[in-house]
Amino acid sequence: MKILVLNSGSSSLKYQLFDMPNEQALCMGLVDRIGLDQSSITHKTIFKGEEKKNQIETPIPDHEAALLKVTALLKDPELGVISDTSEIQAIGHRVVHGGEQFASTTLVTEEVKAKIKALFALAPLHNPPNHLGIAVAERVFPKAKQVAVFDTAFHQSMPPLAYRFAIPKSMYTDLGIRAYGFHGTSHQYVSKKANEYLNNPKAKIITIHLGNGCSMTAIDAGKSIDTSMGLGPMGGLVMGTRAGDIDPSIIFHLIKERGFSAQDVNDILNKKSGLLGLSGLSDMRDVKKAIAEGNSDAKLAYDLYAYRIQKYIGAYTAVLKGLDAIVFTAGVGENDADMREAVCRDMDCFGIALDNKRNRIESKGIREVNTSDSKVKILVIPTNEELEIGQQAFELIRK
Repeated sequence: MKILVLNSGSSSLKYQLFDMPNEQALCMGLVDRIGLDQSSITHKTIFKGEEKKNQIETPIPDHEAALLKVTALLKDPELGVISDTSEIQAIGHRVVHGGEQFASTTLVTEEVKAKIKALFALAPLHNPPNHLGIAVAERVFPKAKQVAVFDTAFHQSMPPLAYRFAIPKSMYTDLGIRAYGFHGTSHQYVSKKANEYLNNPKAKIITIHLGNGCSMTAIDAGKSIDTSMGLGPMGGLVMGTRAGDIDPSIIFHLIKERGFSAQDVNDILNKKSGLLGLSGLSDMRDVKKAIAEGNSDAKLAYDLYAYRIQKYIGAYTAVLKGLDAIVFTAGVGENDADMREAVCRDMDCFGIALDNKRNRIESKGIREVNTSDSKVKILVIPTNEELEIGQQAFELIRK
């Protein structure tokens, strides 16, 4: 069964085509800067283990045009991997927010689309393009089954102690104000891989997803029991441009005493804070370069980023009542050995001991970077959200 996985952003479209159940990636790509100047497509095909990459610069006015371009590439005589769109039996869509309505992967119906649309207010930057991606895919692939996989679904196993806020009950019952969590597809994928590696389905694990967006999850026997993001994807860790946890009184002080509008504060906390707010740089690679050049603001940003992760490790070890492993994943987690070292430094009290030499060895697969006598395993596991979506779509379709 061939399953196409789509991840629609506001101006981008990531895709992968899998042959299931053997989980073989046939091709993958990214359509970038949709509706903007200098749109481009990066398309990779994999044939007999050999990867071929093509970069195409072309105007792409909207998501429908983007998916039509992708479809043409999939069928291209030289670059393609299918002869007809009917070969694709299902399309798995990443949807960021599923609220309490969706605790598992689901077939897309008109009712499902309406519920996704009703959640726009909870994820205004993500759910609208996710919803649009589904609508476009239905037109371009009318014979394929459309499947929605929700970032929030994995966290629906959290107990009320973890997802409720200490605010009036009516704000939860009437308005749905609670912690939902995000990056669930990534946390679920790497925690499954960790359990397999540890040969322990009941392992107590903290997964640490560090990209432009960052989050952590406490996982007990494969279930999420707490996570750092809340109602929206702004809380918790320091991120590229997002503040993470702050004192709520700051918001009211800025509005009441300093004359900022609510939208101003939202823009500051979402787009002008985090690493960017602290150092003027949002990309961790640029932050590290600035540190090497003696920039003290960049050094503070880097240290604060690591410090916040350490705080959550402490909190989640208490929540789990023990700890078997921590898992680093996503762009920064997988590739920044210095950050892993900063996070694990002086964490012996939790049984966490990093082997600096092993930490510097690069590898594409799962790797263990703790010392031989560390009580807690320190794992680096490459995430693959697209494969997790493909797996979940396949499992649903074949039932």
